[in-house]
Amino acid sequence: MPTDNAPHAPLPDAPYTRQLDVDGVAMVRLLGPQDRLLTTLEREHPGVDVHVRGNQITLQGERPAVEQAATLVEELIRMVRNGTDLGEVEVQSSARILRDGSGSPADVLSQAILTSRGKSIRPKTLGQKAYVDAIDQHTIVFGIGPAGTGKTYLAMAKAVQALQRKEVDRIILTRPAVEAGERLGFLPGTLTDKIDPYLRPLYDALNEMMDPELVPKLLASGVVEVAPLAYMRGRTLNNSFVVLDEAQNTTPEQMKMFLTRLGLGSTMVVTGDITQVDLPGGASGLSLVTRVLDGIDDIHFARLTSDDVVRHNLVGRIVDAYTKYDAEKQKAEYERAERRRSGGGNGDARGAQGVNRAARRAATRDRLPGRSRRGTQRW
Repeated sequence: MPTDNAPHAPLPDAPYTRQLDVDGVAMVRLLGPQDRLLTTLEREHPGVDVHVRGNQITLQGERPAVEQAATLVEELIRMVRNGTDLGEVEVQSSARILRDGSGSPADVLSQAILTSRGKSIRPKTLGQKAYVDAIDQHTIVFGIGPAGTGKTYLAMAKAVQALQRKEVDRIILTRPAVEAGERLGFLPGTLTDKIDPYLRPLYDALNEMMDPELVPKLLASGVVEVAPLAYMRGRTLNNSFVVLDEAQNTTPEQMKMFLTRLGLGSTMVVTGDITQVDLPGGASGLSLVTRVLDGIDDIHFARLTSDDVVRHNLVGRIVDAYTKYDAEKQKAEYERAERRRSGGGNGDARGAQGVNRAARRAATRDRLPGRSRRGTQRW
């Protein structure tokens, strides 16, 4: 019987397989409704096939990728056991923390600031965690970043926490009354009725973090104060947790006035997005203060990015797109300014064009009927 002694091509290596048994955790909390978080896990590790059967998760692929995915799953299981409600943001942030080697996501993201009506308020990204830690460690903190990064929400949660722990006697929330690019005209009602629309986001966050029946009592007693920035002049704010929201819409003079209200035993958090300035003149006090106060002890600037956006994942991509557009616009403006400064051949060309225009105007005057070359009328 003939035999084939030709060498055979080597068989491809079998994919590496890792199985994880999930005990004591409801799979819907780990994978989300309709396994949505499973899809997020697969996006973070595209080279790994993920299969779920009952309480067992099977990972297949190249060994390094499978081990990284397994570490992420184990961290997510720890977070669920610690009481964290997982969402896409938590999965993406956990994967980013592991890639950066910044520690354990379960340790970084599981520390709750507040628990209100069964809902825990906690930092969801590494940038948010650094921001919250800075509030604990410094007297004045500037939270600067794009929309949706939780700057104001986390600052207010820290304020409520400080009040509950009796670290401060009152909370003061303020923001400038500046329209977002629209002229609303004169608003009806009393002064309070007029400024309430500008302060509504702060009221909404308060009602979410505290008992809604308690909030009016605290407001009436002055323990919690929500006021426009103009009301801060001439005051000294002692033993208070003060949050200035939408600080990009303060003028340099307003920012200086606000910061000098700081009294003994107080903490200040200033939040804003320097890319969304609604001031008519465009001179933002927040933009200036980053240069004036940088490097001063006990003042910290926390800069959040699109990686820290916790709204719809499209918001982060929108922020990146606008950032890229602004960078290209600034580059084009800089190049035009450089060309104007350098002059060179363009300056000579512009000079020649000016001479030609003057010559054409002189020739046109000479051709006008009833006028002499000296401009005197013929009789």
